[in-house]
Amino acid sequence: MHTVAIAAALFFILPFVFVFLTSVMSDDQALSGDLWPTEWNWSNYADVFNTPGFLDWWRNSLMYAGLGTLFTVCSSIPVAYALAKFRFRGRRTAMIMVISTMMLPPQVIVIPMYLVWAQQLHLSGSLWPLIIPMAFGDAYSIFLLRQFLLTIPREYLESAKVDGSGELGTLLRIVVPMAKPGIAAVALFQFFYCWNDYFGPQIYAAQNPGAWTLSYGLESFKSAHSVNWNLTMAATLLVMAPVIIIFFFAQKAFVEGVTLTGVKG
Repeated sequence: MHTVAIAAALFFILPFVFVFLTSVMSDDQALSGDLWPTEWNWSNYADVFNTPGFLDWWRNSLMYAGLGTLFTVCSSIPVAYALAKFRFRGRRTAMIMVISTMMLPPQVIVIPMYLVWAQQLHLSGSLWPLIIPMAFGDAYSIFLLRQFLLTIPREYLESAKVDGSGELGTLLRIVVPMAKPGIAAVALFQFFYCWNDYFGPQIYAAQNPGAWTLSYGLESFKSAHSVNWNLTMAATLLVMAPVIIIFFFAQKAFVEGVTLTGVKG
């Protein structure tokens, strides 16, 4: 089993190795199909950083991913708490309605949403049409958090209420600290989604280069007649770096959160 696992790991890491080796090749060698660079051109990374607008794309990506994650987590926790711990008529129906929205393809609502944000609110050319809706919760995040909150014994909540804590105090002082693994998993999922999102910025920010994100800005390394593959690969590694670093340090909480969300239904 260990041999199979190692072989699978090597197989899946091969694309990353190919991207890295191509990123340090010259432009001509990258087009020649060579697998190993004859000269290591580390200056490709400097050229990427010196690309006009690249640092702005970094800032926009951080803003999009950071605010999107913050808004999603803060808005999804209260909804998940209510669906997991409150007893009220229609709770199961409400949960079914939340889950059913996950089956709606995002492409279905692109045109209506664009008409609202662009023509009525005049926010096209920015990332705000993508960030603001996250302040109203996310169905997938609500579902994951609810599944995790179901694993918290109700006795903890009842003890807090006996001590005089209200619902908000119970949520902030008892539920949130106990739900840190689940919250971490949801936060990572949302951060990775926003960081890698290409479709959203293409719809709302394409006409304004100052609002591009890294995932969409990579298009600028491709012209109508050629592609600078060495610079594209170098930029790709720079885009991947934050995600890899964050997952490396948060993988324990991430795996624990994902595992525990499936313990109880």
